Amino acid sequence: MDRYYGGKVHEDDDFHNFDAPMEDCPLPRWQRKAMDSARTENAMSTPRGSGKTPQSDRFIPNRNAMDINVSRMTLNFGDKENSTEKGSEEAHPDYSMALANSLLSQDSASATKILAFKNKAPAPKAGYLNAQRVLYSQNSQIGPRKRSTRNIPQVPERILDAPDLLDDFYLNLLDWNSENILAIALGQTVYLWNATSGSIDELCQMTEDDEYISSVSWIQEGNVLAVGTNSAQIQLYDANRMSRIRTMGGHASRVGSLAWNGPLLSSGSRDASIINHDVRVQNHHVASLLSHQQEVCGLKWSPDGTMLASGGNDNQLNIWEAGEGSNGGQRPKFTLTEHTAAVKALAWCPWQRGLLASGGGTADRTLRFWNVNGSGSCVNSIDTKSQVCSIVWNPNEKELVTSHGFSQNQLTLWKYPSLARVVELPGHTSRVLHMALSPDGQTVASAAADETLRFWNVFPASTKTLKNPSALSSSRSVLRGVNIR
Repeated sequence: MDRYYGGKVHEDDDFHNFDAPMEDCPLPRWQRKAMDSARTENAMSTPRGSGKTPQSDRFIPNRNAMDINVSRMTLNFGDKENSTEKGSEEAHPDYSMALANSLLSQDSASATKILAFKNKAPAPKAGYLNAQRVLYSQNSQIGPRKRSTRNIPQVPERILDAPDLLDDFYLNLLDWNSENILAIALGQTVYLWNATSGSIDELCQMTEDDEYISSVSWIQEGNVLAVGTNSAQIQLYDANRMSRIRTMGGHASRVGSLAWNGPLLSSGSRDASIINHDVRVQNHHVASLLSHQQEVCGLKWSPDGTMLASGGNDNQLNIWEAGEGSNGGQRPKFTLTEHTAAVKALAWCPWQRGLLASGGGTADRTLRFWNVNGSGSCVNSIDTKSQVCSIVWNPNEKELVTSHGFSQNQLTLWKYPSLARVVELPGHTSRVLHMALSPDGQTVASAAADETLRFWNVFPASTKTLKNPSALSSSRSVLRGVNIR
């Protein structure tokens, strides 16, 4: 029961009133947590500036960079929903754009923005060129180019039978001429295969039972074929008339290698000698090159006709210079003895003057490259892991293909000078003894002891010009007029 004194509640009564709020006392725990949670949310929602500089999220339009009239029109009438009704001429968007450009002298790009926040960069003067742009763009084409992938068929384009092909490492029984005719010696017979028409003709056949063909070689330009026999004879045939022109001697044993240099024919024999024959004169024997100790199984003239490379079963590689007169070039310019087996595979690089590739036999298995214009040093080499039987350069690209014997009997395509293996072409079941390049420089023919002749599309067609045209033979233009007696 409340007691009143003069219409007011007595102060002592408030002490006993438990319904009145408490003042000057700690807040309850639940209320403190609610206040802390509200304070944290407010702090996270309000962005704070870094340092003492106040930050703002406002973008202030730049009135100097915009047209107020155009902005007002775009804001009020730019909406498609506010356009005139369909069918009227003014409703066409092209008409509206043309009208705005004409009245306001504004292009369509500048009239699309209502607000502009900065001025456009001033246009450069006529003929101005940014120096930094030149600096950073002048070397943009020097970077690494995208490597183009090349598809090399793993199977031959054509396979022909080659029965009675002699399995003899020291012979040279395959050659391809500039008229697209392939010559191959099978036992006692020489056959001509016309790659254009596909016809096969028999050129000649040995008459004696113990005779066989030991080497064939076409003249650089024309249809004259030189044929070496085991009876130490060299016979010249006209492939057009299918008849023999003349027979030359001089050796004491079989002629296993032949090489043309214009009207000069070089022959290598088992008697370890090399003879140069001038086929234009009756006394054809013009020089004898004596340095090898065993059979000469490899002969190649350089493309410019200034040097002759000879390889023998004595593991020697000799470089001879074309001499003047009957006694010229009797001493080799270089005698290279790094190979440890017979040197039959020889090939001059068609696009780098003085670069010679050579391959060793079973005990050596090494592919070597020589600089014969300088000191005759070996500039590169690689162990091929198998007998090297033949070498053919790509006339348009920096690569070459080699043929091998045991154990894989494959053809290998190499990059030069890195000597990286591009691809290996299996297929032959016995050692690949001979190779020849087609006149267009794209197809390689390989003849193996498995009595098959296979044609590989190894080198792609190229429109590039050789970087060193002087490395080509300068005597080829006069070869068609050679008279053989």
